[in-house]
Amino acid sequence: MHTRNEASEIFRQLAEGLGRSGRPDFYTTLVEQLAQLLGVDHALIAVVTEPHMATTLAVWSNNDHQENIAYPLAGTPCETVVGREPCLYACDVQARFPKDELLSQLGAESYMGLPLFSPDGSAIGILAVLSNKPMQLDGLENEILRIVAAQAGAELGRCQAEQALRQSEELARESERRLNTLLNHLPGMAYRCLNDQHWTMQLVSQGAEALTGYHPDELQDNRGISFVSLIHEADQDRLHLAVEQAIQLRQPYRVVYRLRHRDGSYRWMWEQGQAVINDDGQVAYLEGFISDVTDQHESQRVQDAVVQVASTVTSRVGDDYFHQLIVTLVTLLEADAGFIALLDQPVPQSLGAPDKKNGLLPATAAQTVSLVANGQLIDNQTFMLQGTPAERVVFEVESVVQNGHAFTLPGTSFTTQAWIGRRLDNAKGDAIGVMMVFYQTPLNTNAFATSVLKILSTGAAGELERRRDHRHMQRLAYTDNTTGLPNRACFIELLTSMGKEVASQGDSLSLLLLDIRRFKEVNDLHGHEVGDQLLATVAERLRQANRYQNAVARLSSDEFTVLLPSIGDVRLQEVVFQLCEIIKRPIQLGHRIFNLDVSIGIASYPSDVAEVDELFNAASIALHHAKRRENSVCPYTQAMRQTLERRQWMTERLHQAITERRLQLYFQPQFSLTSKTLTGAEALCRWFDPEWGWISPSEFIALAEERGLIRSLGDWVLEEAARQLSVWQVGNTPLPGRLSINISAQQFADPQLTAHVAKLTTCVPPSSIALELTESDFMRDPDQAVTITQAMRQAGYALFIDDFGTGYSSLSYLRRFAADALKIDISFVRDMLDNHHDRAIVQTIIAMANTLDMKTLAEGVENLAQADLLAKMGCSEAQGYWFGRPLLADEFAAMWLTP
Repeated sequence: MHTRNEASEIFRQLAEGLGRSGRPDFYTTLVEQLAQLLGVDHALIAVVTEPHMATTLAVWSNNDHQENIAYPLAGTPCETVVGREPCLYACDVQARFPKDELLSQLGAESYMGLPLFSPDGSAIGILAVLSNKPMQLDGLENEILRIVAAQAGAELGRCQAEQALRQSEELARESERRLNTLLNHLPGMAYRCLNDQHWTMQLVSQGAEALTGYHPDELQDNRGISFVSLIHEADQDRLHLAVEQAIQLRQPYRVVYRLRHRDGSYRWMWEQGQAVINDDGQVAYLEGFISDVTDQHESQRVQDAVVQVASTVTSRVGDDYFHQLIVTLVTLLEADAGFIALLDQPVPQSLGAPDKKNGLLPATAAQTVSLVANGQLIDNQTFMLQGTPAERVVFEVESVVQNGHAFTLPGTSFTTQAWIGRRLDNAKGDAIGVMMVFYQTPLNTNAFATSVLKILSTGAAGELERRRDHRHMQRLAYTDNTTGLPNRACFIELLTSMGKEVASQGDSLSLLLLDIRRFKEVNDLHGHEVGDQLLATVAERLRQANRYQNAVARLSSDEFTVLLPSIGDVRLQEVVFQLCEIIKRPIQLGHRIFNLDVSIGIASYPSDVAEVDELFNAASIALHHAKRRENSVCPYTQAMRQTLERRQWMTERLHQAITERRLQLYFQPQFSLTSKTLTGAEALCRWFDPEWGWISPSEFIALAEERGLIRSLGDWVLEEAARQLSVWQVGNTPLPGRLSINISAQQFADPQLTAHVAKLTTCVPPSSIALELTESDFMRDPDQAVTITQAMRQAGYALFIDDFGTGYSSLSYLRRFAADALKIDISFVRDMLDNHHDRAIVQTIIAMANTLDMKTLAEGVENLAQADLLAKMGCSEAQGYWFGRPLLADEFAAMWLTP
C-alpha cells in the first residue's frame, strides 16, 4: 500500500508526463516514467498497423530507450489484449507464450497489457509493462495504468486523425493538380461558358489552341473572337436547338458539328456538355468538353464505303467478284476508270525501288481480271508492266499521282491524268497484282480513296491468290508431272465434255488406248529416271502428232489415250498407223538406244457403242485383247466383251472353287516301256462347274496364271495329291514309283519353294513325289532354277522337265539342272510315225537324256505302234490313252493298285 504522500507524488509525476501530449517525446517520456513509477523492467506503447501486426511507438527496457520494432501479434500476450480487456500474466509468461521471441529476448517473467482505444472507440494500440520477476499490482498501480492507457489512446487517436486530415488535404491538392494537368493535356478543350447568344467563354483549357488555332486568352470573354463565330453557319441553328432542348429536359447534350480552324480549314468536332443550374433554378453557365473527331469522321466515312463495297461483292466469286468490286469502287471514289490486274508471276517483296532502275521487270506481264472505263466493263487486256503506272504501284506499294501524267488504259483510247493504286500481295508479302482507279481531271484530295483502297486490297489480294492457287491446284490435279499431259482425272472430264458435244451434234468420237509393251522391263533394268525420260519423249511425239493436243492424256505408268472427234474409218486407220510408227521410232538417251513397241485398243461412238459413257470400257477391252494376242492394234468387237465377261465370270467361279475345294484330281498311269509295269502316275487337275460343265484345263489354268490364282491353285493340288498318296499308303494300296505334280512358273519363282512344298506334303515322304516344270518356265531364270532344283533334289523330290523340245533350253543348263527325267511333248509323239522330222526330234531327245543320265517319259501315247517305236528308240517310260485314261482316285486305285 502506498501512503497518501507517495500516491500524491506518483500522480504529480504522472501528470507531468501526461502533460507532454502533442510533443514528439510524449510516448518515450511516458514509458520511461511508467516503468519507474511501477518499478518494472520494461514498458512499451504500440500501434496496430495491420490486422495481425503491431509497431512500437516507444520502448523502455533495462533503464534505457530502445529502437522501435514491428512484430506479429500471433502467439504473444498482446494478441489477447488488442480490442479487449486488460490482461495480467503475473508469472511464467514465457511458458504460456513459448513462440513469443520478444519475451525471451527481454527475459520477462510477468506481463500486464491494456488496450488503447481512440475517441470513437476503435482499438488502435497496446500499452504493456513487463517485469523480469513475478508482478503484483495494487489498486493504485492499476489505476495508473488505466489513466495512462486512456491518455495514450486519446493522443494516438488525435495523431491519427491529424495524419488522416493531412493526407486528405494532400489528396485533394493532388486531385486538383491532376485535373488541371488532364484538362490542359487532353486532346480537346474543356470549357465553361455563359448561355448567351455568343456562348461567351469564361474558362477555356489549354487544349483550345490545338483545337482552334487560337490561344485560350483570345477565346475567353470574346477578347479576340467569339467561339460561336467559328461554328460553321450551316450547323449553328441545329446546334443552338440541340443545346436548348437538353437544358429544358435537364439532360446532357451531345452534338457533332464543323468548326473553322485559324488556318481556314473546317474540322469535325464532338461536344458533350450540360447546364449548371443555380439555386433559383436558372442556368448559371454551361460546361463541357470538345474534341476533334475529324479522323474518326473520315474513318467512319471510309468504313461506310467499305461496308457498301463489301455488301455488293458478298457471295460473289471469281470474275463476278472482281467485276462488281471495281465497278463499285469506281463509282464510290468518283473515278473515271479502274482495273484489277494479276501479274503473270509474283514479284518478291525484296525487290525495291532501286531495282526498278536496273530494269528487273521488263519481262513481267499483267492481265486485267476486271477493267472498267466510263461506266462500262471492257474486255480484259494483257500488258507489259514496265513503264506503266502499275509498275510504280508494284514498287511503291501505294502510288498516288494527282495531276500531269497522261496514261492510256490498255486496249482502249481512254486517257487519264491522275491515278491512285494499291499493290496486292500474297500471304508471303510478294506482289501478285494491282488495284487502281483513274481520273481524267486533276485529283484534289486522295486520303479517302487511299484509305478505301488500302482496306479493300486485303480481300482483293486474297481472292487473287485463291484464283492463282486454284489454277495451280487444277494444274496439279489434272496434269501428269512426268509428261506434262493431262492425267486420268482430266481425261475423264474431257471425255465427258467431248462426249456430250458429239452426242448433241450427232457426230462421232473415237478413243485410242495405247500401252507401251514391256515398259516395266525398262524400269527394272535401267531405273525409273530413264523410264520417265522415255515416257516424256513418247508423250511429246503423241502431242505433236495429234492436232487436238489437249485430247492426248497419260492414264497410268505405261498407258496413254487419244481422243479423236469427227474422224472417219479411213482417217482413223491412218492416225493409228502413224501413232504406231512414231512410237516405234528408236529413242536415244545418252549412249543407249531404246526400241519401244505399242499395243492399241480402239473403240468408236456410235459404231461400236450406243452411249459415249461406254467408250472407255470398250477401248479397254480392245486393248486387253491386243496385249494378250501380241497384236499391235485391236479394234473393239462385241465378241470381245462376251469373252471378257466369260473370263471375269470364270475368275470369280474359279476362286470360289479353290476356296471351297470343289476341284478334282484325276490320275493318269505311267508305265515302263520295257517291263510294261506301272511306274507312277501324274496328278491332273479337273474342274466341273454346275452351270458351265467341264472347263478345259488349258483355259482355267491359263486364267489362274493371268489373274493371280495360280499359287493358291497349285497349293491345293500339292496338298490334295499328297493327301491321296497318304490314303493309298494307309489302305495298303501304295502307288509304285512317284506321283508327278505340275509346278507353275510363278510357284517356281519362289526361292522358298522347297520348304513350301515340304509343308504342304508333310504327310508323305519326298521320295513319293516328282515335281514337273515346263522347259520354258525353268529357262526364264536358269540360274535361280538350278539353285531351286538342287535344293529340291537334296530334299528328296524328283524333278521332271515337262513338254521338253518345245522350248530353247541350253545343254549346259540341262546338265546343271539336275533333273531326273525329260518328258517328250505330245506334239512330237503324235506324228512321229509319219513325220520323220518329229521322229528325229524324239530320237535326239532320248539320246540327249541318256547322255545326261536322265530317263525319258513320252506323253500322249495312243497306240501300240507308237509304244513299240518309243521302246526301240530307248525311251524309258510313257503315258497316254494306250496305257490308261486319267481316273478319279477311287477308280484309279481299283484299276491299277488293287491286286
